[in-house]
Amino acid sequence: MNKESINIVYIVLDDVGFSDFGCYGSEIETPNIDQLANGGLRYNNFHATPLCSPTRASLLTGRNHHSVGMSTITNFDLGPDCPNTRGRISDNAGTIAEILKNNGYSTFAVGKWHLAPVHHCSPAGPYDYWPLGKGFQRFYGFLEGETDQFYPDLVYDNHFVSRPDGEDYHLSGDLVDHAKHFVTDHVSIKPEKPFFLYLSFGAQHVPHQAPMEYIQKYQGCYDIGWDQIREQRFHRQKELGIVPEDTKLPPFNPDVRSWDTLTSDEKKVAARFMEIYAGFMTHTDHQIGRMLAYLKEIGQYENTMFVLISDNGASPTGGANGSIDYSKIVEGYTETIDDILPYYNQLYGDRVSCEYPSGWAQVCNTPFRHYKNNTYFGGTRVPLIIQYPKGGIKNKEIVRNQFHYITDITPTVLDVLDIEAPDMLGGVSQIPMRGVSMTYTYDQPESPAKRTTQYLEMMGHRAMIHDGWKAVTYHKRGSSFEDDVWELFDLREDFNEVNDLSERCSDKLQALIDRWWEEAEKNDVLPLREGGWKDLGKENPESVTARRQFTYYGGVSIIGSAAAPPIMNRSYKIKAYVERPNESCEGVIVAMGNYDGGYTLYIRNNRLYFEYNHTRTLYKIESNRDVPTGSLDICFTFRKQPGSISGTGSLSINGENFAERELPKTYQLKISRKGLSIGRDSLPTVTESYLEQGEFPYNGTIKKVVYELDNDKDPIQPKIEMAEEASSR
Repeated sequence: MNKESINIVYIVLDDVGFSDFGCYGSEIETPNIDQLANGGLRYNNFHATPLCSPTRASLLTGRNHHSVGMSTITNFDLGPDCPNTRGRISDNAGTIAEILKNNGYSTFAVGKWHLAPVHHCSPAGPYDYWPLGKGFQRFYGFLEGETDQFYPDLVYDNHFVSRPDGEDYHLSGDLVDHAKHFVTDHVSIKPEKPFFLYLSFGAQHVPHQAPMEYIQKYQGCYDIGWDQIREQRFHRQKELGIVPEDTKLPPFNPDVRSWDTLTSDEKKVAARFMEIYAGFMTHTDHQIGRMLAYLKEIGQYENTMFVLISDNGASPTGGANGSIDYSKIVEGYTETIDDILPYYNQLYGDRVSCEYPSGWAQVCNTPFRHYKNNTYFGGTRVPLIIQYPKGGIKNKEIVRNQFHYITDITPTVLDVLDIEAPDMLGGVSQIPMRGVSMTYTYDQPESPAKRTTQYLEMMGHRAMIHDGWKAVTYHKRGSSFEDDVWELFDLREDFNEVNDLSERCSDKLQALIDRWWEEAEKNDVLPLREGGWKDLGKENPESVTARRQFTYYGGVSIIGSAAAPPIMNRSYKIKAYVERPNESCEGVIVAMGNYDGGYTLYIRNNRLYFEYNHTRTLYKIESNRDVPTGSLDICFTFRKQPGSISGTGSLSINGENFAERELPKTYQLKISRKGLSIGRDSLPTVTESYLEQGEFPYNGTIKKVVYELDNDKDPIQPKIEMAEEASSR
């Protein structure tokens, strides 16, 4: 086939478990994804890394994630002394977008990026690792790992933009609208050129949010509980040929209780969480269907190769009860049913950040053990659908069971297009691709796998797959790597890691462990590090957040949360220099965060307020007298209590004290996914105090806002690491 006639579309979903599509055994309605599968191939032995940024880096480069600087997510850039943890794709590992652009393709990225250091996600960049710096010619989406589906932080090409207006707005639909727009422009002006579209949804990552009509489709569907739904999916997988007939369903993960042991309130809440997730999934499927239908409408469907994956397995971070508060997840707090019940009727809404209980994550990963973050199959074995109408795919009804890995997708595409991976790109010598083309599976469904070996590692969790065997270990945080206990599985007879042979075949186990160390040495995995959220508290001297003073002028765009002043776990001042011409002048001066957590400084009804939202508990400081008019130097000061997460907050105007109170709880690691706004509270707002006024923009003049940070940080409290350990297993 003439390579100029082939378009390439990658569709990437987030935190979707192996069994979540109808064509992989789910009760969730995914007719458009199923249609894509029916016209192409489903794979049941395809693996990703157990975390999003590393998977995306490997997908786009065809190399192992440690080798390209992405050992974990982009929230962790540990500086030049840790080249495998820079939170960016290194220049010696060109992306498929760069390669295809150099071969006559137009290249578009839409949706989640999460491949640039998060401290780069500011209006001033740097932009080197944003999509336009890595081979894409157009971009619309969000830069960090997650965003609110109703009120996202959006970027168009290299600048931040406001969310489009509309009561029915949802991010997934907006992403498809822009993907269609990019393709429309392209085929209208340059119909002779092929295009590459990287369509990366925020779905199904937390927050689980969807239009109510999709959630209502599943009302009552999950009242029977996760035990029965898991069994039903497992039996359906056997009927579909997704799993072998002799596959056994493993016991519950250690953190999951039997549904019968839950209280009535626990069941009620858990069922609602899954209704929301299912509605979210069906809504996402509908958006995919809109994209596919449009390509058919303009005559581009038949000459397009589609690749659809999830970036890792389902996430357990909702814990035993589920979660409505992203900030609590990050800070390590466990949410109780009593915390969640007051929000029961709001769970689907735009002021709740839903994440289902880990019992449902176990269901989504059927028939595998454990979850995202782990190197067991629950974290790494994901659905893969390839459709290529003109590609000569035969025996479509046969599920492909060859072992393949995320690095194999891009080499497959290059093989189809007959394009050689370049040795040099942009004047930079390129490291070899580690991927293996999968094109042989198109017409040889029973052929032996051409990939035989792959190492896995994520924050100390490790695995080695080689010649049909797998050794795997779960690393307990804080322990020695030498003390890790390894398990051994014969994957030729054991599809889903049920029968541990480590004692019976100790020589085989040791050989695989030795092989893991060899692969780790070759792929820049070493030295081993636990990583984790505690690294958020480490200073990177290259980061904009390493400064102790920040000055923002009126009119500055929203600043990404990781590029905003790091006021957590320290004393600080926020000084605002404003003009207040009359007593009717009011509004938000500075705000960061959203309903989950954050802070806001504002004037309302002639009083000055500072509100600190700590995991949905609001601490309000109100001035004890009216705010004067004229030129004002407004200052909020937080003085941290040493060895504590508490402190004292005070308000002053022109040097005079106007209010003071204790803030008993403040954040240690991260305040919110939502960024920093000057002169307004970018939706969704931190507080409901002025909810009826929307963003409540300041209607005077803001000259500048200055942050001054002290250097009195304390070590991270142990409960943060313990919570991370519990949720990741």
